[in-house]
Amino acid sequence: MARHHFVLLSFPAQGHINPNLQLSKRLLRVGVRVTFLTSAYARLRVKPLEGLTFAEYDDGYDGDFKKGAEARDQMVARMRRCSSEALRRIVSSAAEEGCPVTCIAYSLLLPWAAAVARDLRLPSALIWIQAATMFDIYYYYYHGFDGVIHELESESELGSASESDDDEKHASAATVGLPGIPLRFTKRDLPSGLFPKKGQVAGHDVFHEHMAELDAGTSPVRVLVNTFDALESEALKSVSKLKLTAVGPLIPSALLDGRDPSDTHFGGDLFQTNDSCVEWLDSKAHASVIYVSFGSISFLPKLQMEEIGRGLLDMGKPFLWVIRDYQNKTEKKAVGGGDDQLIISCMDELERLGLVVPWCSQLQVLSHPAISCFFTHCGWNSVIESLVCSVPMVGFPQLFDQSTNAKLVEDYWKIGARVNPNGDGFVERGEIKRCLELVMGDTEMRQNAKKWQKLSVEAVKEGWSSDKNLQDFVYEVAES
Repeated sequence: MARHHFVLLSFPAQGHINPNLQLSKRLLRVGVRVTFLTSAYARLRVKPLEGLTFAEYDDGYDGDFKKGAEARDQMVARMRRCSSEALRRIVSSAAEEGCPVTCIAYSLLLPWAAAVARDLRLPSALIWIQAATMFDIYYYYYHGFDGVIHELESESELGSASESDDDEKHASAATVGLPGIPLRFTKRDLPSGLFPKKGQVAGHDVFHEHMAELDAGTSPVRVLVNTFDALESEALKSVSKLKLTAVGPLIPSALLDGRDPSDTHFGGDLFQTNDSCVEWLDSKAHASVIYVSFGSISFLPKLQMEEIGRGLLDMGKPFLWVIRDYQNKTEKKAVGGGDDQLIISCMDELERLGLVVPWCSQLQVLSHPAISCFFTHCGWNSVIESLVCSVPMVGFPQLFDQSTNAKLVEDYWKIGARVNPNGDGFVERGEIKRCLELVMGDTEMRQNAKKWQKLSVEAVKEGWSSDKNLQDFVYEVAES
C-alpha cells in the first residue's frame, strides 16, 4: 500500500497550531506523510519539526488584528481564498511528484476546506480542537434545538428583571438538556456566541458553516476530537449520524506516554516566553503556588484586574500571573499614564508576593511540582493541559466555549470551581479568594485530578484508546 499523505490545514492562532502540530507528530509516528499548512505569519513562528513538511499561504495578515465585524469578515475572506488556493496547489504538486495527497484534515474555523476536498474528490476530516460536548451543542443547535436554547435567554432576562431577592436563583433555574449529554445547561453554561449582545454580530456563523459542510458530505464524515474516550464517553456517542473519534490529549509525548522524551514543547509559540519563571518556581515549596493565566485572547478591564490582584493579596500565597505584554501597554495608554503607570494600583505589593510575567511556557509551569491550582479562563487547551498535569482549576470563563468547559470542570469531572460575578458582571476579590481557598484545600478535587491524569496518560499509550482510534482512522481513509 502506498504511503499516506495528509495535508493538515491549521487556523493561524497559537491555540489551534499547537494541538494540530501534536496531531501531525502522531500521524508521522504511524507512518503518514504530513504537509502542515498555515499562514505565512504563523509559519515564521513555528519551530521546524523533523519529518514534517511545512507549507504556507500569504493572506497579508501580519499579526496586527483589527477589531470589528468588517475587519474580521475581510480577514476571513482573504484566508478563505488564499488557503483554498494553497490546498489546490499542494494537491496538484504532490500528484506530479508521485506522492499524491490522500486526505485533507482541516482545523476548526476553516470549514471551506471540506468543500475544496470534495471538489478534489479527496477524503476530509475536521479536527475539532474543543470538547466533544461543545461539538454536540453546536450540532444540536443547528439541528432543531435553536429555539429551545434561545428560550433560556428570554427566561434569564425575565429572572434578571425580577425585583425578588432571589433573582440569581430564578435566572439560573431554566435549563436545557441535549440528547446523550449527561448534564443540563443554563444560559450561563453555553457558548457566548449563541447569545450575541445587542449590536453584536453572532459569533457562531462559522460553526453553522462547519455543520452544513458535514451534512453536505456523501461519504462517511470524520471528526477527530482533542479529547479521550474516558473523559467524554457519552458526548462522543451523542450524535449518531457522525463518527466523533477521540485522538487526544494532543499534548507533547514527554508529559504523556513518554515514547518521545525529546517531545517536551508544542513548537508553536507565537509569543516570546519568559524562562525566569521556572527558576522562580524552583524556589517555592511543593503545591504552594497559584498559576494565573487567562489565555492569549481575553482582555480584562482595569477594575477586574484590580479585583484579581486584591484577591491574590488576600490569599497571601505565592502566585505566577501572566499579563500579556501588549495588554500592559494598552492599559497604560487607556488610563493616560506614561511608562511608569502601573496596570494595577497594588502592583508593588503583588510583585513582592508573586511573579508577574508577559508570557510563559504553560505546560512547563503546570507540570512543575510547586503549582497548586490554576486560575484560568477555561480555554479547552488550558483545561486539557491542567488535567494532564493533575492541577485543579478555578474557572473564570470569558468567551466562546469557556463557560461550557468551566461547567464540565466543576460539575462533571469535579476538578475545580467556577467564580460567580456580582450584579454588575464583575468578580469581586472575596469571591476569588473563596474559590481559590476551596480548590487549594479540597482533597476530593485533587484525587479526581489524579484520576483523570492517569486516564489521560493511558489513552495515548500504544494500543490504547486514542492511539488505536488514530490508527483505525488512518486505515479507514486507506479503505475509502
